[in-house]
Amino acid sequence: MKLSKLAQWIGSNVPCPDADIQWLLTDSRSLSFPAETVFFALRSKRSNGHYFVSELYRQQVRYFVVDELFPEFKTYTDAVFLEVTNVLKALQQIAANHRQSFQIPIIGITGSNGKTVVKEWLYQLLQYDFRITRSPRSYNSQIGVPLSVWLLNENSELGIFEAGISEPNEMAKLQSIIKPTIGILTNIGDAHQEFFGSLKQKCIEKLKLFDQSEVLIYNADSKLIRISIAQSNFAGKLFSWGFDTTSVLQIVKLTKSLHKTEIFTKYRGIEFQFEIPFTDHASIENAMQTLACLLYLDLDMATIAARMKTLETVAMRLEVKEGIRNCCIINDSYNSDLNSLTIALDFLNQQTATNSLERTLILSDILQSGQSLDVLYRVVSELIKSKNIHHIIGIGVEISAHKDKFASLKHSFFPNSESFLISSELFDLHDAVVLLKGSRAFHFETISAKLELMAHETILNVNLNALIDNLNYFRSGLQPQTKIMCMVKAFAYGSGALEVARTLQHHRCDYLAVAVADEGAELRREGIRIPIAVMNPEISGFGIIFDNNLEPEIYSFRLLDAFIAAAERLGIIDYPIHIKIDSGMHRLGFEAMDMDKLLSRLKFQQQVKIRSVFSHLAGADDPDLDDFTKAQFALFTQCADQISQAFSHAIFRHILNSAGIERFPQFQLGMVRLGIGLYGISAVPNYELKQVNTLQTLILQIKTIPAGDTVGYGRKGKVLHEKRIAILPIGYADGFDRKLSNGVGEVLVNAKRAKVIGNVSMDLITIDITDIEAEEGDSVEVFGENLKISEVAQWLNTIPYEILTNVSRRVKRIYFQQ
Repeated sequence: MKLSKLAQWIGSNVPCPDADIQWLLTDSRSLSFPAETVFFALRSKRSNGHYFVSELYRQQVRYFVVDELFPEFKTYTDAVFLEVTNVLKALQQIAANHRQSFQIPIIGITGSNGKTVVKEWLYQLLQYDFRITRSPRSYNSQIGVPLSVWLLNENSELGIFEAGISEPNEMAKLQSIIKPTIGILTNIGDAHQEFFGSLKQKCIEKLKLFDQSEVLIYNADSKLIRISIAQSNFAGKLFSWGFDTTSVLQIVKLTKSLHKTEIFTKYRGIEFQFEIPFTDHASIENAMQTLACLLYLDLDMATIAARMKTLETVAMRLEVKEGIRNCCIINDSYNSDLNSLTIALDFLNQQTATNSLERTLILSDILQSGQSLDVLYRVVSELIKSKNIHHIIGIGVEISAHKDKFASLKHSFFPNSESFLISSELFDLHDAVVLLKGSRAFHFETISAKLELMAHETILNVNLNALIDNLNYFRSGLQPQTKIMCMVKAFAYGSGALEVARTLQHHRCDYLAVAVADEGAELRREGIRIPIAVMNPEISGFGIIFDNNLEPEIYSFRLLDAFIAAAERLGIIDYPIHIKIDSGMHRLGFEAMDMDKLLSRLKFQQQVKIRSVFSHLAGADDPDLDDFTKAQFALFTQCADQISQAFSHAIFRHILNSAGIERFPQFQLGMVRLGIGLYGISAVPNYELKQVNTLQTLILQIKTIPAGDTVGYGRKGKVLHEKRIAILPIGYADGFDRKLSNGVGEVLVNAKRAKVIGNVSMDLITIDITDIEAEEGDSVEVFGENLKISEVAQWLNTIPYEILTNVSRRVKRIYFQQ
């Protein structure tokens, strides 16, 4: 696409060179091909893309869409600035005009849940019949949709795009960009309900995506959806499915076994049955949406039935795992196309930004791209070079045939995964971050299994997307100038301090906080650069603090005098410190009566400089203590005023913790401290926060125990009737508290609760699965999305903090991100 055409579409009269544009960029950290890129300087509540223009200019980007010309832009005489009134609107206009160039079927998908799964299943089922362009991962927002539609090209024969909204009046904008010919409404639930007066209002808003569609596929068993369609502007054909006998596609019967479901249907008077390898309600619903779409596209029933059996779980995440020989493994071995490769490489760069490990890419053939192989692998080569990959291992006949494109890199090529696995190359990998990026057909899971460090069947899954969403949720309640200090002490509340810190740094967190200096030093060794506060510094750790540029909390005269003396011995001046005020918690901190003495100590020295003054709230989560919280704030303000007035430099203040941010936003001051809320635990009923951690294990063995026998140490687990039990590899050494013994604790097996039988031992527990269909090897949830940490805490008469921080370090952490 010519730059001049883009300028015309957004109404810009700026003279443009005859440049070809391939990439629309909204995140400065994702730059790949500067000469072919236009950067859109988007504004948000807490960010301004215009601040990144200079950085991108230095990286050879020359084309920008802006709504303001900063003075320094005038010095970039070889750059083109297309000035508009609204940068986001300009991005959407370009995508909408681009969409008009394609007269092909476009499937648009919206709903509260299931959008991405339905999209990916349609891709799995239709990739043999069409060259498909689809939304990368979950790109369904006001920004994600135009970036997705921009991917349409001359090879596209079918487009599949998802659309998500959170407020009224958003869907019409997405409709003008996607313009779907075929519409799928998955379902309507409570997600993003806060801006809608009713579920019906939200449903009607979502239906605006299909205003000009020729057909709408929907679940006729939902009365809400039926009523909403009747009251909407939709005027096309209706393709209903469900148990309702008036449905175009009727479900006659479902037959479930342990790992599959047979679905009996009737369509146009013809009975048709098929099988899917899932049993949960959501998967059955998603399968029916895809079936209806395939029937509308006139695929024959025998082909559909054969393909439905092969449906695979949609992997919407990149997993980060510890590997052998000091390797870090990023597993994205589920699909391979140019767009998802770009996203995965950006994630790899995020992981390696703080270390010097070699960057290795194991890449399979990229199938069904629609491009000539010569052009495709030239683009792939240029892409991975732009992302600073050191070593590529190509697997597949096609990529091997084009190995000359990668000659400037350290490289090796194999015709298939099997030949790689028996080669010495696998054993030569060490001290590297390894990205596995491959199509399912290449079975990269076998490579992943060889590279992963296998230590324990019990794992803690850490959802970095949920962590980011929680960070942004708290950000949304703050003023743009308010800084955020994120707590990563206690191994980031059990989540793993390094990966959490890397993620927070990438998403422009202002400060991190640790408990002791050693924690901060470890982060510095791994390349974390943003400021780090030490909340409980010890005199013996001052050397570590100075060596690693950590900023101590100072809470007593003894500590202050010792720190000043240590700085003086090293010839240090103006070292940043954070003064702690005891405003009523009565733990660490200077009291109001200490202010004059404190100021006299600080005024006549030059070794330290106050960066901030802060305090801790004792009961911000408890409405019964609101008067005390307000009194704390008043006392803190009095002390902070006295300190600020004594110095000429700016000193920022902070008192709010997670509960305080939610309940007392008027006290946010210059910074807030985000702790347990970052990990998904709220002080108030809150449906916006997302579960970050899921502790899971598996069934090692299943036994049938006769009546009268006992289970476990001390014969405490008495079996009154014959029972079927399962043994799990988790115990109190992993953080599964011994007080959960003998029926106090429960776990989830195949979505059903199973009680603990007998005593919890160091490494094992036993559970009752008498009424649960399960097999050895089945996954078990200890806490997570379905069994909440707060419920486990109630069983133990404790708080979620303790549950999270008690998960042993011997439990392997697996990090994933969409």
